[in-house]
Amino acid sequence: MDAALLALAAVWGAVTGLLIPRAAYRFAVEPEEPWRTACPAGHPLTGPVRGWLGPARCAPCAAAPGTPAAPRTGTPATTAGTDAGRSAAGPASALAEAGRSTGDPAAPAPGPSAYAPGVLAPLVTVAACVALAAATGARPELIGWLALAPVAVLLAVVDGRVHRLPDPLTLPLAAAAVLLLGGAALLPGHAGSWSSGLLGGLALGGFYLLLFLINPNGMGFGDVKLALALGVALGWYGWTVLFVGGFAGFLFGAAYGLGLVVLRRAGRRTGIPFGPFMIGGALTGLLLGALAG
Repeated sequence: MDAALLALAAVWGAVTGLLIPRAAYRFAVEPEEPWRTACPAGHPLTGPVRGWLGPARCAPCAAAPGTPAAPRTGTPATTAGTDAGRSAAGPASALAEAGRSTGDPAAPAPGPSAYAPGVLAPLVTVAACVALAAATGARPELIGWLALAPVAVLLAVVDGRVHRLPDPLTLPLAAAAVLLLGGAALLPGHAGSWSSGLLGGLALGGFYLLLFLINPNGMGFGDVKLALALGVALGWYGWTVLFVGGFAGFLFGAAYGLGLVVLRRAGRRTGIPFGPFMIGGALTGLLLGALAG
């Protein structure tokens, strides 16, 4: 195992992970609401890429302690996507109902990152990047995994907070997966198949689309779009990895929902965000596929 490779992956995860809290704050608004352009204290969010890149707190707030926590509603600016889709997974019957139920929109269950401190997203990003580097090694597809990982963590955080997967994240993620793995397939030493990845994206996206058509109130369309990207990544290593990664997402979601029911923090029909579990299942599949590749 190359220690330098792991160190580079850790640095990449730390740098990109530290940018996630601000982007998550801006994207974490209710469906059909615009993304935020100001901090909780009303200061405009400035910086590179129109204020999307930067520390979690703006400069005036960082200099003045005691700034209030971020509200759940946003400051009007530009819409974050009108077809993002809401997540609502049924806890006790997640596997039987393909991981979803309609839930109670008035009282959604807290997602896995709802109570997380600000350092959790960077730590998760570092851990994911190091794990992917350790499993993949110095193969070309590692560049793709490291580029996609921070966006996946950002999506998990946003979905965990407000039960939605914004279009400006899910659609570019799918396109980036196709392009990055297409480039990796042109380099020697890769351990996957680009054509298999494309078919995997169509297969997993089509499966989630079927679930959405069967029960549109229980499956957010944002999950369908996320499945495209995850399917491309999982399909890179073949159909077995695609199945394992896809199934793991449903299994993780069902276990989390069942835990909420056992702890009496949710009912059988309470909605929970499913995106984090889809992403966690995909990471599990990728690690297994990379190790076997």
